[in-house]
Amino acid sequence: MSQQSSSNLSATVQLTQELIRRRSVTPDDCGCQQVMIERLTAIGFHIEQLRFGDVDNFWAVRGDSGPTLCFAGHTDVVPTGPEENWQQPPFDATIIDGHIVGRGAADMKGSLAAMIVAVEQFVGEHPQHNGRIAFLITSDEEGIAVNGTVKVVEWLRQQNQLPEWCLIGEPSSTNQCGDTVKNGRRGSLGCTLTVRGQQGHVAYPHLADNPVHRAVPALTALSSEVWDNGNAFFPATSFQISNIQAGTGATNVIPGELEVEFNFRFSTELTEQQIIQRTEQILDQYKLDYSADWNLSGHPFLTAEGELVSATVTSIAEVTGLDTELSTAGGTSDGRFIAPFGVQVVELGPVNASIHKIDENTSIEGLNQLTLIYQAVLTQLLQ
Repeated sequence: MSQQSSSNLSATVQLTQELIRRRSVTPDDCGCQQVMIERLTAIGFHIEQLRFGDVDNFWAVRGDSGPTLCFAGHTDVVPTGPEENWQQPPFDATIIDGHIVGRGAADMKGSLAAMIVAVEQFVGEHPQHNGRIAFLITSDEEGIAVNGTVKVVEWLRQQNQLPEWCLIGEPSSTNQCGDTVKNGRRGSLGCTLTVRGQQGHVAYPHLADNPVHRAVPALTALSSEVWDNGNAFFPATSFQISNIQAGTGATNVIPGELEVEFNFRFSTELTEQQIIQRTEQILDQYKLDYSADWNLSGHPFLTAEGELVSATVTSIAEVTGLDTELSTAGGTSDGRFIAPFGVQVVELGPVNASIHKIDENTSIEGLNQLTLIYQAVLTQLLQ
């Protein structure tokens, strides 16, 4: 294991380290946005700082007219877990064997640094570029996501400033930088199901009504249901139970209530209304006494064709030689708040193998390539 001197590091790597060293556990930005704002102001960006609740956000734009390419991302990171389990302190941004180790290295402070440096280099070469370059940055992506991008997008809509294209720096790559681009995401629909029965003694089941026994056949039916077969861009819709709770803690008491949490990750083949209707039809078949509390986290979205996908794929090939894969797999992202307004959205960032894990890291080579890819996308769309 070898550590690298900072004297010969690229501007992207140095900025990544500076951002990682700010302990911005969601929703605390911890000054990361100010670092970015200062860099952007220095090259002619106009900044709107937008604080909603306890969340810092900003919108930055350079240029007066024409189509807008927006770089979007988040400065907040997930908690580290036990810091003593990390091989290096998670906010030291140590470089080991060609990788930066630290919370947020891949998700997504490396991408933010690559965006900033790419724009600095592009503006230096093309100070009179066409169109507009923008940044939409939040500190509320890893949290409950109610005062971040969703609020900024609504503000942009009211200001008539929605961009044509949005490149989000989420860690999309699988094995090497640029091998995978997310051009869409599945929708996420959650439910807390409460099944009511009658509490009683386990020795007298005829005097009680066990909600667990009643619910199991219905849950089995839900888990075996074929919701759809997906399509050319999306895998089939999936149903997963995440939590089940019942009982008083005593072994001789039939519970009076069962609570089940489950989630659908769904494709564009279904709407949330169709999923809810079909789910409740199955529950009704088993004559359960239940209530269902539904929560839609995001609609599915897809940017199948257009200038942004083309520019991204071409730029990756130019920089890395890779024939990138377009994918809609994975969890939700803030793209779900942007795409519904007709904005072309893609996600491109570092390898995602270590995100949210102990010893999160990203490769220096990958970050430097990512910077060149972002700069090439700018050249494709705005030169």
